[in-house]
Amino acid sequence: MLNVEEVAKMMDLSCVRADNTLDEIRAAADTAKKYNCIAVFALPAHTPYLAKLLCDRPDILIGGTVGFPDGGATTTGKVHEAKELLLMGVSELDMVINIGWLKAGDDEAVASDIRSVVEAAGSIPVKVIIECHYLTDEQIVRASRICVHAGASFVKTGTGWAPTGATLENIELIARTVGDDCHVKAAGGVRDTETLLAMHRLGASRFGVGAGTAVAILENLGSLK
Repeated sequence: MLNVEEVAKMMDLSCVRADNTLDEIRAAADTAKKYNCIAVFALPAHTPYLAKLLCDRPDILIGGTVGFPDGGATTTGKVHEAKELLLMGVSELDMVINIGWLKAGDDEAVASDIRSVVEAAGSIPVKVIIECHYLTDEQIVRASRICVHAGASFVKTGTGWAPTGATLENIELIARTVGDDCHVKAAGGVRDTETLLAMHRLGASRFGVGAGTAVAILENLGSLK
């Protein structure tokens, strides 16, 4: 079974809700420092504050969000947002696809949207959020394939804003679809140790969780040893 240190290194602590406060962002940064989590994410306006909090810990990645939460911004807008976040010092980007285009069957527009952000990011990994809650299994498969072809580093299940996110079923479906060509990030609905470990067995290698959930999972995992 994975140990506390291994799980912490797969956790992206998330403060990307509209109502997350600066105190909550600070708590997430403190939690990441305590447990050596891999990354912390905040909304763009709060990214400079997050970077300041983590300036003494270069081993903890600063995550940036592009097109949150709906993915409906123009491609030009997403590219500008990505470039601005890079100037703020982010080490990873999590972007939301244009869900409407995907559901309409305009796969090339979806791919171009992703590819433009990937190109703007350069060597910075881009995790692409497909927001599974709104998709059929066929659309999840299609979206995952588009992400691979557009150069995404990860396919991510959700923003955490939709009613549901990661499930065992959609993690297995995405992992089977992308194979070794892309990684899988589970987010939205990862709330306990058993679920996280089960999703890891199915192919997820990164997990987006809130700071409080991260502490509960890691403390529980430590007690199982």
